Amino acid sequence: MTRRAPKAAQGAAESRAQGKRLEGRVIAAHGRHYLVAPDGGGAALQCFPRGKRSEVAVGDHVTYEPTSVDQGVIVAIGERRNLLYRSDQYKSKLFAANLDQLLIVLATEPHFSEDLLGRALVAAEANELKPLILLNKTDVAAALPAARARLERYRALGYTVLEVSIKTAPEAAHAVLAEHLHGHATLLLGQSGMGKSTLVNLVIPDAEAATREISTALNSGRHTTTFTRLYPLAGGGALIDSPGFQEFGLHHLTEGRLERAFPEFRPLLAHCRFYNCHHLHEPGCAILAAVEDGRIARERHALYAQLVHEASQIVR
Repeated sequence: MTRRAPKAAQGAAESRAQGKRLEGRVIAAHGRHYLVAPDGGGAALQCFPRGKRSEVAVGDHVTYEPTSVDQGVIVAIGERRNLLYRSDQYKSKLFAANLDQLLIVLATEPHFSEDLLGRALVAAEANELKPLILLNKTDVAAALPAARARLERYRALGYTVLEVSIKTAPEAAHAVLAEHLHGHATLLLGQSGMGKSTLVNLVIPDAEAATREISTALNSGRHTTTFTRLYPLAGGGALIDSPGFQEFGLHHLTEGRLERAFPEFRPLLAHCRFYNCHHLHEPGCAILAAVEDGRIARERHALYAQLVHEASQIVR
């Protein structure tokens, strides 16, 4: 009799759970598998979206219906403050929702992509997120001056550039990161090899154990490493880690949003001769004049032109 009680209690709990609509927050995503942490605490549930198409992102506040003690169906997505994603003319990939800031991890070595950095900054500006640039591996003395020189134009634009050496000076790096992450929902972005995983393990002491647990819950025991996950921070805020990426399409941004996502463009936009200036070849363009006299870097304008070109591509 005593041995059967837990099973009976579990069955009763499942019956009570089914049919109720509850609220929670998406803390991990892999394909159509989502892990939802219930509001008010309790074990996270593996949830699936209702219908074939999924628009759920990590950080979303959702309404779900439990189907058992550890599974459920997402029936609604709450209102979002923002949604960060990348896209090309064929598909889009959601990063996360309801963010405050974007932490872009670079390193002195291997060589970081300035194109990806520029695109991430544009995405942050377009979504009204605070961008933070983190230069890791400052202990690699031979590569440090060149990395700093490449980041100088971003400092000049007013972007915050933090410098750390997570492996050789972890305590100092932790202090720098804690100051900027506390109380904010931060998305962590970076190419492979820049030190993202080391950063996560520094800031989240039990990250490896949490990742294994999430992997099991998301994928029914099969080992999964390429998923986006949210780690709550002690004292408030959250760090959202996404898989390393090698491209950042912004096909979904309109030309109007793109031009305003370059802070050096904004003071000049009202001074073009034509109100509908594209800032590419038009006479009397204040942006092109600034490129010519060096107030705007040619590389930054080239990125703008490339993004406008990509956004104009239509799949037929």
